[in-house]
Amino acid sequence: MDLSIGEVAQRSGLSVHALRFYEREGLFANPVRRLANGRRVYHEEDLEWLAICTKLRSSGMPVATIRQYIELARAGTGNEHERLELLRRHEAQVEARIRELQGALDVMREKVRIYEDHLARGEAGRLWNPSHRDAERAPDQAPGTDAVAAS
Repeated sequence: MDLSIGEVAQRSGLSVHALRFYEREGLFANPVRRLANGRRVYHEEDLEWLAICTKLRSSGMPVATIRQYIELARAGTGNEHERLELLRRHEAQVEARIRELQGALDVMREKVRIYEDHLARGEAGRLWNPSHRDAERAPDQAPGTDAVAAS
């Protein structure tokens, strides 16, 4: 079944501009076919690939790496180990990013807990305010060592 660029945009969630970019960058598994009038024609397989491609992009895979992967796939059999290694490298990068983001989320959850606790106790004024830090600190106290400085 032939699909127009508008139909593919609607079904994939990508903009027409993004679809043209993907085509220009050589990121489609198969070349996009054109009618005599120049209109692009897509197929269901293109939608399936776009779903994978957008996940690769949202996971941080660079366009050049996606292009390398698709070029290997287009070349056919014999390079499966290269494709697997490319995917494994990216998998490791995604896992590292998830760990990094989990650490950031843990900090944010703790900050939210501290703020909720202070607000519930009516002690919002005790939350750290960097513009008042030096005035509130005892002369012999090092910067950032007070209990509320971490708030």
